[in-house]
Amino acid sequence: MTHPREVDAVIVGAGFAGMYQLHRLRELGFTTRVFEAGDGVGGTWYWNRYPGARCDVESMSYSYSFSPELEQDWEWTEKYPAQPEILRYAEHVADRFDLGRDITFETRVTSAAYDEGRERWLVTTDTGETVDTQFLIMATGCLSASKLPEVPGLDRFQGQTFHTAHWPRGGVDFTGQRVAVIGTGSSGVQSIPIIASQAAELTVFQRTPAFSLAARNRPLEQSEIDQMKARYRDWRAAQRASGFGVPIEPATKSALEVSEAERTAKYQGAWDGGTLTAIIGGYTDILADREANETAAEFVRQKIRERVTDPQVAETLSPRSYPIGTKRPCLDTNYYETYNQPHVHLVDLRKTPLVGLTETGVATSEDSYDLDAVVFATGFDAMTGALTAIDIRGRGAVALKEKWSEGPRSYLGLCVTGFPNLFTITGPSSPSVLSNMIVSIEQHVEWVSDALAHLRQNGLGTIEATAEAEDGWVAHVEEVGNATLYPQADSWYMGSNVPGKPRVFMAYIGGVGPYRELCTEIAENGYRGFALTPALTPA
Repeated sequence: MTHPREVDAVIVGAGFAGMYQLHRLRELGFTTRVFEAGDGVGGTWYWNRYPGARCDVESMSYSYSFSPELEQDWEWTEKYPAQPEILRYAEHVADRFDLGRDITFETRVTSAAYDEGRERWLVTTDTGETVDTQFLIMATGCLSASKLPEVPGLDRFQGQTFHTAHWPRGGVDFTGQRVAVIGTGSSGVQSIPIIASQAAELTVFQRTPAFSLAARNRPLEQSEIDQMKARYRDWRAAQRASGFGVPIEPATKSALEVSEAERTAKYQGAWDGGTLTAIIGGYTDILADREANETAAEFVRQKIRERVTDPQVAETLSPRSYPIGTKRPCLDTNYYETYNQPHVHLVDLRKTPLVGLTETGVATSEDSYDLDAVVFATGFDAMTGALTAIDIRGRGAVALKEKWSEGPRSYLGLCVTGFPNLFTITGPSSPSVLSNMIVSIEQHVEWVSDALAHLRQNGLGTIEATAEAEDGWVAHVEEVGNATLYPQADSWYMGSNVPGKPRVFMAYIGGVGPYRELCTEIAENGYRGFALTPALTPA
């Protein structure tokens, strides 16, 4: 297929954001090219094929709402969808709306330069192609730039190595092998029980323990599927108005104004329900007051002690260095119980730091471990990594990476001063990773689509955040973030997992609903905080 070298819009990424953005722009009559590094759609759910990979938002909520026909036709099978099912869903959407014809697969965008004289972007790929476009929309995902641990010897190990974010398509059989997993964030928590079921010996290297809740995953019953489909429109409206994109009963009390028995009963109910937000959102001050937070944290630590038979191992697995919720909590299936198995060993890197990889395995400050395979569950350069990995240059050839050298700066997490007609879907300083991503994706895509339509209908050529609006938004995001406990944790929310990365709270905690209302109000008031300029007259 021959693709145009000059289009109205270029979209980078064919995950859920890129697919929906393509669909919306097509409906509006914009010529569009999508570039995707993988050979298929799905984004995060294309790459993350590690054993146990599963979403932590319930399937019937973690799905598109833009097409009532789509949500009625598709049948989810489990409460929490596994990666293969989510990928099948993404592929179904791509086929249903014939998206593939405008997506160029196995192609990475390497650079994008703004031509001020022509008010257009020149986008270059690793295949050498350059595309000329008016609008550049980054749908690169918040968790797509993977990272390895910063230790020596990564290329010395003679056995097999794997990263959870780049898992072999055919899977890996660890039967009979001595395996190490480095990292106990979400991918580690999900993969460790399955790897343990295969390996002859599994050693887990943990730097910081996670708070993990029992997922209580199960097959969906047809009756509950039918009930949700009957009320989907109301549910979608509630999602959009909620704090995290997942409707829950709003908290009305402080955790400190009720009795211990009442608190425990509430936490137990949340635990039994197997949802992330129920414990964190159970009281008004869990994320704002350390004493209130500790009541929830200790409840979960008690659950860890109940699930792990060795008290010393249970204590090592119990987080005490940060408030619950300020690092991404996990949902698991038999994670803690895995450590009760005699062939599973836990190494506390806080006590015996990782020195590096050797030819035969892993070395700590006190011991060495001979291994056949090492799995890196070491996460991502989150929020900004996929954006700064591309050489994006705006006015005056200023690089986005340079502008963000002290932390990301944007207006609404959507647009960046000095970079006209550039949009970041679920970009830093928007709710993004603190929300149900599909809800935030749809909101951003629809806002961007409406903005592009507004420009075209009014003979306008560019839209760019003003410096004043950007400064104000950056200050607001920081102020709201500092009113919470999030900055007290060294997390990927703060960029703390990447050496040298500015320590900035990169998400907006003001709530999905209020943020949506603000974005809508800004657009309805002539795109307040944006400079809109007339389109250039054709020569």
